[in-house]
Amino acid sequence: MAFCANCGAAVAQESGFCGACGKPVTAANPGSPAPVAVSSAGAGSGNTGLSSNVAGALAYILGLITGILFLVLEPYKSDRFVRFHAMQSVLFSVACIVFAIVWGILTGMLLSISGYLWLVTLPVRMLISLGIFGLWLYVMYQAYNQHEYRIPIIGAIAAKQLG
Repeated sequence: MAFCANCGAAVAQESGFCGACGKPVTAANPGSPAPVAVSSAGAGSGNTGLSSNVAGALAYILGLITGILFLVLEPYKSDRFVRFHAMQSVLFSVACIVFAIVWGILTGMLLSISGYLWLVTLPVRMLISLGIFGLWLYVMYQAYNQHEYRIPIIGAIAAKQLG
């Protein structure tokens, strides 16, 4: 039985990783049941655990927050695919916020004229919100499938920002 040099837990002979701490392990002497040493190659190799398609799709999850995070975090800011989707996510979120503010002002003005206009504005707002949600899901799906789908105006601006 081999043991992990990092945490001391028992490690199966055919296992490449410790089940307790998750560190990669290599046998010091393959024929002996001596303790297993932790290899330091995994720490500095730059392996982040997220492929670029997953990172591109996750950039859309929380809009501004994850978009900005993927634009400034080191392994992702050098990947053009992830940067494009992060920038498009930020711009899409800003456009949705601006739309919500403008719609709120417009609806407030219309409702001050007549209280019954909410019968028209509410279903229209729900349809627009459903369309925005569908577009959000679609761009996430396209990013996951490693396609650089560009939202008509926002995508061109995002591509221009990346150079």
